Amino acid sequence: MIQPGNVFKDNLAQLPGIDGIERIDLVDGKGDVVASIENKPGKQGSLAVYNYLREVYGSLDAEAAEHGLAVFAEHTADARNRTGAHPNVDRLLEIAAGGEALRIDLVAAA
Repeated sequence: MIQPGNVFKDNLAQLPGIDGIERIDLVDGKGDVVASIENKPGKQGSLAVYNYLREVYGSLDAEAAEHGLAVFAEHTADARNRTGAHPNVDRLLEIAAGGEALRIDLVAAA
């Protein structure tokens, strides 16, 4: 497990690579996919964080969400001030505040 610093770019450099991942699906307790994060520009940082949380925690519960918020660093503070600007950070904030835990399913690239 990494010790996140105050700069997202530096934290991102410590995370496992995302080559070979097409997307990550977030699945609720009923088995419904509630969100997906694709491996495409603008989403790759979030994909790397969620993949890392999957590897370390196995699922996205409050503890994993708190760690993810630390990894997102300055983006977490921005998300708190601008709801909706960072939906993947907003999701972690919701779970950390007691929202439903989610399963993280990795979909490998074909």
